Amino acid sequence: MGEGSEADSARQQEVEAVEVRLLLEGIRSLYGYDFRDYAPASLGRRLRKILEEEGLPSLSRLLEMILHDPAQMGRFLIALAVPTTAMFRDPGFFLALRQKAVPLLKDLPFFRVWHAGCSTGEEVYSLAILLEEEGLLPKARRYATDLSQEVIDKAKEGIFAAKAMQAYTNNYARSGGHGSFSHYYTAKHDLAIMRPDLAREVVWATHNLVSDGSFNEFNLILCRNVMIYFNPKLQERVHHLLYDSLAMGGVLGLGRGESLLGSPHADCYRALDVSEKIFVKVK
Repeated sequence: MGEGSEADSARQQEVEAVEVRLLLEGIRSLYGYDFRDYAPASLGRRLRKILEEEGLPSLSRLLEMILHDPAQMGRFLIALAVPTTAMFRDPGFFLALRQKAVPLLKDLPFFRVWHAGCSTGEEVYSLAILLEEEGLLPKARRYATDLSQEVIDKAKEGIFAAKAMQAYTNNYARSGGHGSFSHYYTAKHDLAIMRPDLAREVVWATHNLVSDGSFNEFNLILCRNVMIYFNPKLQERVHHLLYDSLAMGGVLGLGRGESLLGSPHADCYRALDVSEKIFVKVK
């Protein structure tokens, strides 16, 4: 590569960095969503994917559309906020939850659960099935939140692709499921419709982990595969929020790629399962 090409490449990177900064500042100023502390590499990948899917030549063009069209902002939130998910994702986590966390909940007259970053709802229905099989679903007060209202609306429907059910059935069995996974949904054409009672008592709401505060005290919080998209500064803020929201003796479940390392409250937890990232608040 010649000097001219290297200079052009460096300038292009500089322009893109400015565009990213302007995009994030514009979104924060107009809509109140603050993505400035998202991990740069992950954010960059998602922004490039959005440009490709929208058929846009630049982030400047994306910013122009977002500023003038709230519907475009809605699509942006969906693309940015929805991670890869599945029912009983990481079956070992749900097996450990069933074996080690459920016994701590059984003696409570009732308990609150928070799915922080519930995405399109697969985790919510997975936990509902687990709690029903353990006889705990009637005692659970469940809250499911995410950044995007569009994502929340999709989660509330409880409708998933039928072609995914085979993989979900396998996950369910490996997670310690007691019965037949098909008992929990109805197949209709190419869709699988989850039993409505599994989410009947769920409170669905938007909540921004970046800027919103604690809104209740919970005995079980699942915040899985969310903080991997945040930089250390934002991870620390979310850890504060989770700690403040968790009751003494409450259980915190993180994603496989996440940990309490660097958390300001790391010494306030005892590990229930180190490998599956399940912890109990002890102080």
